Amino acid sequence: MEKILVKRIYEPVAKSDGFRILVDRLWPRGLPKQAAQIDLWLRDIGPSTALRKWFNHDPALWIEFQRRYHVELKEKTTLLATINQQVKTGPVTLLYSAKDEQHNQAEALLSFLTKPLVKTKPTMRPKSRSHAIPIGKKI
Repeated sequence: MEKILVKRIYEPVAKSDGFRILVDRLWPRGLPKQAAQIDLWLRDIGPSTALRKWFNHDPALWIEFQRRYHVELKEKTTLLATINQQVKTGPVTLLYSAKDEQHNQAEALLSFLTKPLVKTKPTMRPKSRSHAIPIGKKI
């Protein structure tokens, strides 16, 4: 079963975490690398420095931050494929260091990874022209 979790890196490690991926561009403040117990650090999947500084964890900017970050993520196909491949083998936990548990890049990344693909309906054309009546013509 494909399962992606989101967790603050300062929380205790759990067996249910599965494969642990740090998705912050910067290393978490005050956390020794040995204590992190991560399997992979995908620093380049984090938002660009300009976007991260603009957002500054302001909940009022959350919707626009997600939109802009999702645009950036569309260009990171190799990194996204790394996560998707790992998800096929078991649970994956996206780790972040922000204090805000609702408005952070791991949550935005999760929403990008789990959003359904938008499928467009093909345009239907009439099979027979006999049923089409040109505009302005009287019947």
